[in-house]
Amino acid sequence: MGLKVIDDMVRDGTVLAENYPKYIIPYTPISLAIIVAVLLLPVMMKYAKKFALAVATAISLLVFFVSELLLENMVIVTDTIKTTLESWQMFMCYVPPENFKTRTWRPVDVLIGDYSPAFKIHFYAISVVLIFALVNCFYGFAQMIITKNKSRLKALVIQSVLTALFLGLCIFACFTAFFRDGEITVSAISAVLMSLFFVVFGVTAGVYAGSFLLGKKKTLSVLLPSFVASAVTIVMYIGEMVLLSGHLYRFGSGFLFDGLPGIVLAPVDILVIAASGCINAAICNVFSKQNKNFEV
Repeated sequence: MGLKVIDDMVRDGTVLAENYPKYIIPYTPISLAIIVAVLLLPVMMKYAKKFALAVATAISLLVFFVSELLLENMVIVTDTIKTTLESWQMFMCYVPPENFKTRTWRPVDVLIGDYSPAFKIHFYAISVVLIFALVNCFYGFAQMIITKNKSRLKALVIQSVLTALFLGLCIFACFTAFFRDGEITVSAISAVLMSLFFVVFGVTAGVYAGSFLLGKKKTLSVLLPSFVASAVTIVMYIGEMVLLSGHLYRFGSGFLFDGLPGIVLAPVDILVIAASGCINAAICNVFSKQNKNFEV
């Protein structure tokens, strides 16, 4: 989809709104970054030795941010006006363009203000977690094949399943935006899918951290990754709050769903954050007793 946009831009100098593939950013840069990392892994494993994963991940992140920024600043989307791709993407995150004329606008629902680059917290957080997790999986299985050391097998399998699940949710969100219509209060199905997305996102990051702490004390191998999982989930809530000008999507009305005094989070949001950490703790506890001496 990225090649199509670039082709339109080179040929016509612009990209018509109807020809714009949803979420070209950040997923085209992510794909490019992972491809580059995988191609370089054999070289990194040969010459960088135990630093191969760190170097490959760093290169992958560099490729991602360079290609991401190029797309954000150079590609123009045309509908009734011209704008940069990143601005267009922000409004698509809020509500699909085709719904602008059909939805019911009420003052409480008009949350989005002028374009702010800060809305990309969502995309950057998702992108970094996906890149870290995917590169770790490719490296881990390659290292296991070379050394025949299977001490990380369970952790890598769980990491791979979670990463695939999270990537699947990302793709599903691209085509459905989880069925949001732009209203601040979302439907039950939207609430379930958004909560699942946030939890899986946090757990994917937490298990990534936990995969490097195999065999350590449980205070380190279980609690630290769980803290990472909850912290990363909070980052997603911050991204949503920035996107919605200080608000969050609400899953209903009443004490469980209303924001608590002094903070934007509702009790149900706190439960989602806690669930991310607790689920991660349970998963990390499964493989926390593996070989302490495994060398990444």
